[in-house]
Amino acid sequence: MRHGKKINHLGRKTAHRHSMLANMANSLIEHKRINTTVAKAKALKQFVEPLVTKSKEDTTHNRRLVFAKLRQKDAVAELFRTVAPKVGDRPGGYTRIIKLGNRLGDNADMAMIELVDFNELYNAGKATKKKSTRRSRRGSGTGTEAAAAAPAAKAAPAKAEKEAKKEEE
Repeated sequence: MRHGKKINHLGRKTAHRHSMLANMANSLIEHKRINTTVAKAKALKQFVEPLVTKSKEDTTHNRRLVFAKLRQKDAVAELFRTVAPKVGDRPGGYTRIIKLGNRLGDNADMAMIELVDFNELYNAGKATKKKSTRRSRRGSGTGTEAAAAAPAAKAAPAKAEKEAKKEEE
């Protein structure tokens, strides 16, 4: 019976499993995507996501906690320097697993695990959504109205002067 046994041991002893996940996490942070088996990708996802969450707040304590898991100074620096600012507004789900089919030699299920915000192909179709606020349009002319009026003023200065005179009257 396997009651309460949630961790996938991946056919390895504990120390070997932790070292393998740390090495895979270092490679993922360095290269932004790696190919591996589906089981290892799922285990790596559970290993990496809390580390990325910790990296969103750059404190000495969080750096030490992440370094204790990764054991590589370059990967920790890369995680806090480049990965964390890109995922700062994301509440979770920092990695994506894409199944690739079976490996030729032993027919193992293969997958690509990648950091979500670093894939240009998936993010190309989606325009960066600007946060909209529900404010009155009667306020000062800042924002989109002023930006739209600026090119019109450059294109037709005489028209802009006439409108300004009308507003004065």
